Amino acid sequence: MSEQDESARLWKVNRTIHELVKDRGFQVSDDEINMDLAFFREHFTTNGAVDRNRLHFYTNARTDAKDQIFIFFSDERNVGVKTMRKLLSILEEKTISRGVIIFPLTMTSAARKVITAMAQQYRLEEFSESDLLVNITHHTLVPRHDVLSLEEKKQLLEKYRLKETQLPRIQVADPVARYYGLRRGQVVKITRPSETSGRYASYRICF
Repeated sequence: MSEQDESARLWKVNRTIHELVKDRGFQVSDDEINMDLAFFREHFTTNGAVDRNRLHFYTNARTDAKDQIFIFFSDERNVGVKTMRKLLSILEEKTISRGVIIFPLTMTSAARKVITAMAQQYRLEEFSESDLLVNITHHTLVPRHDVLSLEEKKQLLEKYRLKETQLPRIQVADPVARYYGLRRGQVVKITRPSETSGRYASYRICF
């Protein structure tokens, strides 16, 4: 892949991850999402090649400044334990408990075990660059998804006199569930257009 092609690819990935973070309720400016390719190349490349270390960023939730997330772009093409340790040291230094690692190709099984092993202390997620080339929530076939708060979930179950087990399910590995960072037990409201009523809502619980 040429440097021009790689910079165009990472420009798309960078835009999608900023959209993802914003859709999860974190502070992201429109300028960060809407920057054009020329601006991206000017600010994030060195001698024509993208410096992934300059793509790292962190931000806080719009409703809670203490709730922060750190986005880490790996320059190691196949992420191993060494890169995971580097990410964890940054999170520890910044006292941030949420981290997302984005990598060019793959992640080793040993690296994924780090995510599991540190689950009680850090909420870590992983995406390959190819996962983020396109924002799947912008696809015409993907309806609107809204993640319910704990209180909204409680109200839903009480209103319809339901148990959690009676709700339809969405897998934690579903691409849309991964986009919104759904965790097991969370409920998402899905709004679809309807020819008769304009739109209708359904609910799914993550498992």
